[in-house]
Amino acid sequence: MRLFVAVTISDELKKTITASLHDLKKQGVKGSYVPLQNLHLTLAFIGETRESEKIKEALRTVQYKPFRLSLSEMGTFGDLLWIGMKGKQGLTGVVRDVRKALDEAGIPYDGQKFVPHITVIRKMSGKWQSVPAPKGDMMVKKISLMKSEQKDGKQVYTEIFSF
Repeated sequence: MRLFVAVTISDELKKTITASLHDLKKQGVKGSYVPLQNLHLTLAFIGETRESEKIKEALRTVQYKPFRLSLSEMGTFGDLLWIGMKGKQGLTGVVRDVRKALDEAGIPYDGQKFVPHITVIRKMSGKWQSVPAPKGDMMVKKISLMKSEQKDGKQVYTEIFSF
């Protein structure tokens, strides 16, 4: 099972992001646009594992207070376009605590430096800089353990646990 820990994006924020994606399409930006239902902010990517119950136990130890996330700038990692997110201490703290809980449980994950972003286009080509970054925010009241799988040739993300 392929797993990751994430914040799912609110419906209101998805609407805001959708408007920017439409503007990007009008500007001729091509690529594989991420389906709205798959928009998320990854806190820890675990990957292939059979340890879902052990992961859930570890995540049950993480405590946090609801916090606000705000959309920020747009940027790229190679041919991947993303929208950045800011969350001040709340986001930093929950990422640190999630990763610490996984470490203490002996659960391997991608330990790369955390860069808070939502991937919106993969294999992107075209000029995206003329489209302003969307503005908006949301309250985070839930963190999710997500399963990633291919169904009918499409990537599908399903929440299997939340805290």
